[in-house]
Amino acid sequence: MKQTLQLKTSQQLTLTPQLQQSIKLLQMSTLDLSTELERYLLENPLLERADSSDSPDESDSPLPVLAPSGDTPAADSGSEPERPEAESNRDDGELLGDWGSSGSGSSRNDDDDEFDPILNTPCRPSLREHLTAQMGETQLSQRDKALMSLLIDELDDDGYLPTSLDDIAAELPLELEVEGDELECLRKLLTQFEPTGIGSRNLTEFLSLQLQQHAAPAAVRQLALDMVQQHLPLLGNRDFTKLKKLLAIDEQQLKTAHALLASLRPRPSSGFDQGETHYVAPDILVVKRQQRWVARLNQGTLPKLRVNQMYAGMLQQKGSSHNLGGQLQEARWLVKNIQQRFDTILKVAESIVDRQQAFFEQGEVAMRPLILRDIAEELGLHESTISRVTTQKYLLCSRGLFELKYFFGSSVDTDSGGECSATAIKALIRQIIDAEDHNKPLSDSAIADKLIAQGIQVARRTVAKYREAMQIPPVSQRKTF
Repeated sequence: MKQTLQLKTSQQLTLTPQLQQSIKLLQMSTLDLSTELERYLLENPLLERADSSDSPDESDSPLPVLAPSGDTPAADSGSEPERPEAESNRDDGELLGDWGSSGSGSSRNDDDDEFDPILNTPCRPSLREHLTAQMGETQLSQRDKALMSLLIDELDDDGYLPTSLDDIAAELPLELEVEGDELECLRKLLTQFEPTGIGSRNLTEFLSLQLQQHAAPAAVRQLALDMVQQHLPLLGNRDFTKLKKLLAIDEQQLKTAHALLASLRPRPSSGFDQGETHYVAPDILVVKRQQRWVARLNQGTLPKLRVNQMYAGMLQQKGSSHNLGGQLQEARWLVKNIQQRFDTILKVAESIVDRQQAFFEQGEVAMRPLILRDIAEELGLHESTISRVTTQKYLLCSRGLFELKYFFGSSVDTDSGGECSATAIKALIRQIIDAEDHNKPLSDSAIADKLIAQGIQVARRTVAKYREAMQIPPVSQRKTF
């Protein structure tokens, strides 16, 4: 085959380092950006923080609001137990230690110069730490403590023990000779720990344990126990008519027992939620000026960086061949991209606030339909850019703290030829449910009819979808006395 050379002309999109950095900074949240800038400050000597006198006056700007969205669990810290020199000298408790038992707590060297006593603040213990501390106060043998630690490790997030005890025993070494009956005795002891019912098999057992220790009158407790142990599905479906018939009780007795059950904890691990805490800081503040809501940047979150002019001048004198020449260019790009990031966020926020004036005046029921394309066409930006800007960027107004993406949603046609946003429909559904007769709650079809009467054409399945999205139970579970 004869070899030849051919020239072809083609177009190819290449992202420059500056553009890549700009996109990366744009999609970061404000707190992530702060962490990233700290890294740049440590690595690049050409970057420095600007003096407070060089920044705009912040006297009228509120401090950034940090809003937690969950509880921070205490960190599980521990050290591996020391290993004896000979495996043959290990007892059952030490052998079981390799199957899930680990110490908790932390220690420090008093001679550590970097130890900060201010940071050594107490934190709420995790559920495992709480149970392990109670186990340490019992008179159990080392073997039993190791087995109970294993059971604690098998608990799920709700505090139940879903794994079969026989399966747990089968996973242990045969030489330990652990049987399911031995684990069951330890599990029952575990259920007596605080919080009561931890390690229960199911909801029936958990509620029964709480009722047995409740101070309510014996007759009421026994009736509630019968409802839980014999008719829990009917109770969950709120079939009160059938409950009264099967238990041969009147409505007053049913109300008393139901009130007792409603006062119990829903999950064994209540109070020890393991969700990670997330903090957000508002990028945009919405205030009212001359009868109109306007958006402005939260000055408290604006990073104050600049290029060190002394170093920059020295590099210009020595020429670009200096080793710090690349870092000088990086510093200039960073300062420019940060400014561009906040300018873009402000433009998008101003466009959103301008279109959603009714929301800031009247609330969710007045939310207008809005999609990313609307803002993109108005500002001359790509939809992907709008998506990056509105993700993990927050707006603080008199009605609360909202992610910018919250203001976008699909639309539903109305009888008048207009459109109604999905957020507004959800708000109307919630209003209708809040105002319903709790003895005779409305079905999804009835709610749809009420919306149609208001001029909003919506199907029953759409109502069901929005209701489930708002975590509102169905009609059968909303019935009360």
